[in-house]
Amino acid sequence: MAELTHFNDQNRAKMVDVTQKDVTFRIAKATGQIIMQPATLERIHAGTMKKGDVLAVAQVAGIMAAKKTSDLIPMCHLIPLTGVDIHFSDDDKTTITAVTTVKTKHVTGVEIEALTACQIALLTIYDMCKAIDRGMIISNIHLVEKDGGKSGHFEFNDEA
Repeated sequence: MAELTHFNDQNRAKMVDVTQKDVTFRIAKATGQIIMQPATLERIHAGTMKKGDVLAVAQVAGIMAAKKTSDLIPMCHLIPLTGVDIHFSDDDKTTITAVTTVKTKHVTGVEIEALTACQIALLTIYDMCKAIDRGMIISNIHLVEKDGGKSGHFEFNDEA
């Protein structure tokens, strides 16, 4: 198991010093789902939710969240993002899946930015639909893949 790096010599939290790390291309992809009543998904498809276009607003919210991650996660570095993309798919029944991809050329990775974007996009769907469906479930949020940097390539293995 790798050594934890977010503690100083007094065993107190610190932001890791990345000054000496090389600038490299880095990418991370995260996913998650929101499960809802069939009627809720039908209204999203029909564009008849009172608050507007649910997926368009969720997409913008996710992008904004990726850009604000260091304001939310205390030890996260402020990273200049070069790309954020969010795709939604659904099963035509009850579940919307969000997939977020975040890119940078920097000294540290964008896994947390991808995970934050995914969660905020899904929370925005919940917020926009809660008036008709408070029982929605947000679940299965995880890192799908990351590449770049010293630790190299990671791909989620759902068989582990």
